[in-house]
Amino acid sequence: MHFPIHDLDSAPAGARPTLAEIRQSYGFIPNLAGAFAESPGALNALWGALRAFEAAEMTLSPLERQVVLLAVSARNRCEYCAAAHGMLADMNGLERREVQNLQEGRRLSDARLEALRQFAETLVDRRGWLSPGDLEKFIGAGFTRAQVFEVILGVALKTLTNYANHVAKPAVNEQFAAFLPKWAAAA
Repeated sequence: MHFPIHDLDSAPAGARPTLAEIRQSYGFIPNLAGAFAESPGALNALWGALRAFEAAEMTLSPLERQVVLLAVSARNRCEYCAAAHGMLADMNGLERREVQNLQEGRRLSDARLEALRQFAETLVDRRGWLSPGDLEKFIGAGFTRAQVFEVILGVALKTLTNYANHVAKPAVNEQFAAFLPKWAAAA
């Protein structure tokens, strides 16, 4: 089944204002948002979650947020999101080699970011059923209880987009195609 990638002209009327906000924010409409526009309600929910994850009240740094989003996307084997968040992690100061490590599920050289990667992956792998040791290890790496919930929000956000990408299969936008993970070429 084919899912259309909507733009401002083809999208249902209820999705157009949100698509316009997305284009204004990013300078283009990511193909994922164009696919989500098929359902204005789903697109609005996605946009709200994205804005919440980037809100000033979040205590994870912009780079830490990208580590969460990229770790989850790689774990879920979502090439679209792994490319997009690879680019954003790079833009937020993560070395390209470390972006590739994240995309491959390999250790990061920074101990704090590695603890964050492991925690996000554990949440995905165990469907949120953490052991007391998992929480203690995360908190022991310098994170807070509030940040536990911020990571959970990131996992939920990426689960939503990863699954939507698996179903709709939008093409990776040229803006982040250079960050496609190595495993995407083999898929």
